[in-house]
Amino acid sequence: MTRADPTGDAAQPFRVSFVCTGNICRSPMAEVVLRAHAERAGLGARLAIESAATGDWHVGEPADQRTIDALDRAGYDGRHHRARQFDAVDFPRLDLVVAFDRGQARILRNWAGAPAEQEKVRLLLEFEPESAALQDVPDPYYSDDAMFDRVLEMIERSTSALFRQLAPALRQGIR
Repeated sequence: MTRADPTGDAAQPFRVSFVCTGNICRSPMAEVVLRAHAERAGLGARLAIESAATGDWHVGEPADQRTIDALDRAGYDGRHHRARQFDAVDFPRLDLVVAFDRGQARILRNWAGAPAEQEKVRLLLEFEPESAALQDVPDPYYSDDAMFDRVLEMIERSTSALFRQLAPALRQGIR
């Protein structure tokens, strides 16, 4: 992973954006989980984490109640989230843009335009070798609480793997 700011300014955090379809289910889960990892490790200031949507239909809304409930059952707080739409002008300031399925990744790469920005787009499951072959994290929106819990478990495993990859560089101040 390369830095958006190749000068490696130590004052600048590594910037990650999780992007799903509506920014009310999967991406808020990943944002909350990665932030919890960073804060527990004392690296919260070195990692800027956000989430967004490819679509605009939920902008300004809180996370889906089933998302909030699944996060709560797992010990996380997702109550403060508000959905927003990803804006392609954000690419230059981001170091990593994480999509949850191949459709979202394709949309984001099309919005990116420049090859360096396209390379920032990764699928979440790529970070967890045992799940990488699945490629897509299913959208639980049209499902039940049990599916929200299963999706959160997938997100926790992959986000933990992502954090394990980022943490050594963050601890050393390498940007």
